[in-house]
Amino acid sequence: MGDTPDGTARAPFAPWDRRALPGSFNVAETARRVGNYKWTEMKLFEALGGWIATVPELDIKMRLGAHCYHHAWHADLWHKRLPELREMKPERLTVPANEAMERFIEAMTEPEAPELSIEKLVGVYRVLIPRFIAAYTYHRNNTSEITDAPTIRSINFILQDEFDDWRDGEMMLQSLITTPEHVERAAAHQAKLEAIMVEAGGITGADSIGGAERD
Repeated sequence: MGDTPDGTARAPFAPWDRRALPGSFNVAETARRVGNYKWTEMKLFEALGGWIATVPELDIKMRLGAHCYHHAWHADLWHKRLPELREMKPERLTVPANEAMERFIEAMTEPEAPELSIEKLVGVYRVLIPRFIAAYTYHRNNTSEITDAPTIRSINFILQDEFDDWRDGEMMLQSLITTPEHVERAAAHQAKLEAIMVEAGGITGADSIGGAERD
């Protein structure tokens, strides 16, 4: 098996493909990260869905509706990956990275009043989605293209949405931030949320973009 017609051993990869088989994550680590992704995507879906009813600006309301669907789909993609990654119920892996990440989501969803559209958008588009992009990019760049191709495929689809939504969110914010008082509100809320996110370490904790060893 694996031999050529003349009996010599055939190389595992084609001459034009010299990828390394192992990546940086084993099955358990991939499952942990995917569970963190799913939990956070679900929380973002819920937040955007709830805000649609309270945001007074019609153009922003419509855009949040589209983005809300994106995050629901991302969560579904990760839900479908979990049973393939580990023999356990996906619900057991669908958890936040740590307690600080839970507090971040609570703080991000705290602005409810109709006049707080700036604060709502800042939390999502200047803090959370950039962290998603960072974590997904790190994962894609450090997993195996051979053994983890389905995860890479999911990440590539999701990253396209995240980049598009990030751009939309920044444009919405620029349309809303038109006075020095608006600038101060946006900066203060971003600083508050960034501090919690730094404590959390990112979507999957301290090793969200590498550089930290897990216990």
